[in-house]
Amino acid sequence: MNNRIPSIHKESLSTVPGELNRAALERLAALDPAGQNQLVERVLRAFQASALRLMPQLEAALLSGDHATIRLVAHTLKSSSASIGAEDLARACIKVETRSREGMSAELHACIGPMRYALQAALEAIAMLLESKP
Repeated sequence: MNNRIPSIHKESLSTVPGELNRAALERLAALDPAGQNQLVERVLRAFQASALRLMPQLEAALLSGDHATIRLVAHTLKSSSASIGAEDLARACIKVETRSREGMSAELHACIGPMRYALQAALEAIAMLLESKP
């Protein structure tokens, strides 16, 4: 009996939740054309795990005013979200990173809500994609 989980590959990306950019996921899938290495799934699951680890760090850094950690978390999420096509999240992270770098605390706090929202939307889209794979 083969217990192998079906893989997400380029052909299976015909429907991608709106929070994720299909072209970005297709570029990722092209690195594993047959889906044998389950690259897309592994990257999406790694993103989920990373986000769940980073957000508490961001929350703690916000409370303590630790701008270096805020920038690090925003930068890390910006890069990884761009790679999976979570463009709204990447843009929100850019705003947080920029405001933190500039020491704009009031503006920074105003950017955190949209970042949280975009992250939640991206995580929900990832969960839908992983659940609906062929």
